[in-house]
Amino acid sequence: MRFNHTYGPLSADVILQTTNLSKRYRKRWAVRNLNLEVHRGDIFGFLGPNGAGKSTTIRMLLSLIKPTAGDVHLFGRSLHTERNHALKSVGGIVEKPDFYLYLSAYRNLEIVGALNGGTSRERILEVLGLVGLGQRVSDTVKTYSHGMKQRLGIAQALLSDPELVVLDEPTNGLDPQGMKEIRDLIHHLSHDRKKTIFLSSHLLNEVELVANRMAIINKGELVTQGEVKKLLDEGEKYVLLRGKPKKKLREVLGKQPYATRIREIDDGFEVAMPFDLVPKLNRALVRNHVEVQAMIPRRSLEDFFLSITENESKA
Repeated sequence: MRFNHTYGPLSADVILQTTNLSKRYRKRWAVRNLNLEVHRGDIFGFLGPNGAGKSTTIRMLLSLIKPTAGDVHLFGRSLHTERNHALKSVGGIVEKPDFYLYLSAYRNLEIVGALNGGTSRERILEVLGLVGLGQRVSDTVKTYSHGMKQRLGIAQALLSDPELVVLDEPTNGLDPQGMKEIRDLIHHLSHDRKKTIFLSSHLLNEVELVANRMAIINKGELVTQGEVKKLLDEGEKYVLLRGKPKKKLREVLGKQPYATRIREIDDGFEVAMPFDLVPKLNRALVRNHVEVQAMIPRRSLEDFFLSITENESKA
């Protein structure tokens, strides 16, 4: 299953564009002919299973490795010919951020700032406050939790006040509360600080909660790209149903005109239907004395993404 989407002519709103971006390691293509468009103001989700080529792509976007072919344009400037100008308004973290564990958060950022010509004390304190570390600026990083280290990595990416912030799996390894804190921070950076966010993840649900546009890659190649809501809504919607007695459940389903397709699966039924009619179906089942055990809305893109993720984990 493959979803193809194209865009019209580029506008000034496109601040990140890759053109046939490719990276080969010996005989293996880590990324191949990747064409992405990120618009100013986007929270752009970059999705794919582990090993799909996300981190390799981000390393090319930040000019940490050279592509085998293709190019990256940032704010209209080619990374190949105008590297310094292109990266001037970009900040990012790749994979797990590294710090001097026996130094304070403040000192770590001071060192990073010095590498780029120096950063004021006020700016360092501002970004530490922005990511929720304002009360821990003098504590050594070794005392930080994993989530705090992730937020310190984002503070590092924000130090130069970039317009485009590239984050590689910022919620990786976090508990649900830590994931929510990072989501809230991303929303704040986008809506209140007017940053454009490029966010890689292997979790579709995480991207759905925060992003307005997204792209999915698999084995280094683009699968789909577009607005999150449209991509999730345009495919088939169906509900997985389990209940007792199963025979009665099937009988009630057959009487619902909005259930356009009913397919029996191992322990229940797969019903193609609009999601907004799920409460109506539930009431009909309860009225007919069916014990509803599960009612799970699903979408075709979600299933596709889960299938490639599961296949990669078994490889």
